Amino acid sequence: MIDHSAHAPSSRQTNWAGNITFGAKRLHTPTSITELQDIVSGGTAVKVLGTGHSFNTVADTRGTLISVAGLPRAVKIDRDARTATVSAGLRFGELNAILHGSGFALHNLGSLPHISVAGACATGTHGSGVGNRSLAGAVRALELVTADGGIESLERGDAGFDGAVVSLGALGVVTRLTLDLVPAFDVQQWVYEALPPEQLSARFDEVMSAAYSVSLFTGWHGGPVDQVWLKQRVSDDGPRSAPERWHGASLAGGPRHPVPGVAAEHCTQQQGAPGPWHARLPHFRLEFTPSNGEELQSEYFVARHDAVAAYEALDRIRQQFAPLLQIGEIRTVAADRLWLSPAQGRDSVAFHFTWVPDTAAVAPALGAIEEALAPFGARPHWGKVFTTPPGTLRELYDHYADFERLTERLDPSGTFRNDFLAHHFPRTD
Repeated sequence: MIDHSAHAPSSRQTNWAGNITFGAKRLHTPTSITELQDIVSGGTAVKVLGTGHSFNTVADTRGTLISVAGLPRAVKIDRDARTATVSAGLRFGELNAILHGSGFALHNLGSLPHISVAGACATGTHGSGVGNRSLAGAVRALELVTADGGIESLERGDAGFDGAVVSLGALGVVTRLTLDLVPAFDVQQWVYEALPPEQLSARFDEVMSAAYSVSLFTGWHGGPVDQVWLKQRVSDDGPRSAPERWHGASLAGGPRHPVPGVAAEHCTQQQGAPGPWHARLPHFRLEFTPSNGEELQSEYFVARHDAVAAYEALDRIRQQFAPLLQIGEIRTVAADRLWLSPAQGRDSVAFHFTWVPDTAAVAPALGAIEEALAPFGARPHWGKVFTTPPGTLRELYDHYADFERLTERLDPSGTFRNDFLAHHFPRTD
């Protein structure tokens, strides 16, 4: 825990995975907006730290690191508008129970309930489902503290809003967000094993559309897809049963963890037991260590109509990356309008890779994957490890230059810039 007063840490702060040691000279956890404004306006190099679940230097700085976890917790639900205005430091796991208790839900959730609302939205984090946008797609309005200590508020439809939601922390310190809500719902979750690869190639859209949220887990070993996780909304008719066989895959005989050999007790309940949306849509339970705990992660988004061709391209080079893989995951994400969202402008399929915690060994594998996916315009997840050069990224995003102009308007002095932003969004002046 970071003390709210400024201090130079006696031991360096690291991200969750431990592969990034932050270079901050000072750490702050302000307990009020006024205190936050003073810190920001008095700083020259400022970045915001969420829960530290990014795997690269997007949140790093050589100056002042700020955690918003100490700001007053707040959740204000507008029943008529079906929105919730929440403090940015809240984790989804803390927010979800409040929403559910009020009869509401978010449209989707990521794999982990441990991540902060603001951090997840700022990096384009998502769940799965052919009709489900990323978590940032639920943002209707936001408020942030800008470089001069002022308050900037933006709503959907405002100029610059589509660039401010997935912002990589480049525009200011987000203090609250207003999120669209839907009525609370229940979900059943089943796991199938050993999906034949020919079934996936021939019926990809059918497989990925089979439930509200679908995830494929594969070790890229050249055989069947290891697991298919189906998260199905419970209809008005009540819970349903699942067939023992489905597209050639077999219903799992017990709870499963995505990573082979890891106990399933950390995972959300499976085997068709109905439960509230927030206890089934994530893969992992809030009270346990998410995923494996010792890992690196990468993820690449391609247009959904290219999914099978991209899958086959990766399969052809699997020997170059599979030995370093703990598990891979394939998910779908619906298109949105957010400028830096990896799903901007196109329904997408995301190829996720959970690596062994060895950065030097993983780097060549990233190069091979990026080369294989280059014909499909693969966009990397902003918060995970990748080597795609800035020039290539610029060509993949229609609003890349618009985002640069937005950062120059809201942060002309470069208060929130760091090495990551300087590399990917260089300024010529």
